[in-house]
Amino acid sequence: MATTIHSSFLPHTDGEAAIGFYRDVLGFEVRLDVGYEDMRWITVGPPDQPDTSIVLTPPAVDPGITDDERRTVLEMIAKGTYAMVVLAADDLEAVFAQVEASGAEVVEPPTDQPYGTRDCSVRDPAGNMIKIQQAR
Repeated sequence: MATTIHSSFLPHTDGEAAIGFYRDVLGFEVRLDVGYEDMRWITVGPPDQPDTSIVLTPPAVDPGITDDERRTVLEMIAKGTYAMVVLAADDLEAVFAQVEASGAEVVEPPTDQPYGTRDCSVRDPAGNMIKIQQAR
């Protein structure tokens, strides 16, 4: 019996900016773009990994949260403390150069980490932390 990762979720605050980052900067394909009223769910993923996706979701849409909780979620997203994803790249330096040239916020350039990886950290247009590791 094998268990795999199918989808992971990150909030987005601007669908077009999210598509611009994940598709045009990171090279992911847009697999689904579904709207309902003023909300939008966008599924993206690496072209060579059709069974693994990131679903970019409207933030704080759960009807059970309060207005104060919704504000807190939006503040945390903007600071990059709400959600994070770790990606891997065959050529970290090239991917970082492309992300940096796009104007994305750089948190940390490619760095050899004490825990044994080389990685960088950037924020997507919503503020989510995106860590990109050199693939082994």
